[in-house]
Amino acid sequence: MAKERGRKVVASNRKARHDYHIEDTFEAGLSLMGTEVKALRAGRCSLVDGFAQFSGDELWLEGVHIPEYTQGTWTNHAPRRRRKLLLHREELDKIASKTREKGKTIVPLAVYFKDGRAKVEIALATGKKHYDKRHALRERQDRLEAERAIHSKSDR
Repeated sequence: MAKERGRKVVASNRKARHDYHIEDTFEAGLSLMGTEVKALRAGRCSLVDGFAQFSGDELWLEGVHIPEYTQGTWTNHAPRRRRKLLLHREELDKIASKTREKGKTIVPLAVYFKDGRAKVEIALATGKKHYDKRHALRERQDRLEAERAIHSKSDR
């Protein structure tokens, strides 16, 4: 069988970019059970309530929902169990020092397969205030309207 190449996105957390100011992103490996990998390959995952936090000196992904594999047996996994994130020690130290600052959190942005291995893109983020969200929506809406106006004038 040929090795997989490239990046195949399973799930992305679009709401995270709306709710947080993304400061830095990291690619981490995931420590998964066999049925979790099969469920991910079937394209089933939800990052909506996901977050990462330190337990000791290890980083754990929590709140991510990977549903049970339908053809699984008694060896099936718990859908919302904690999953260990695999990062280099330097990256873990950098993330740990940044999360000690007030208001910083770690959110998952995407789960994907890269060259056949399950990866998660995590971000160091700061929560947005309600008025920041409204401002970002307004900017996006204004940009879309300008693009539409330019496009409609070029069609005439």
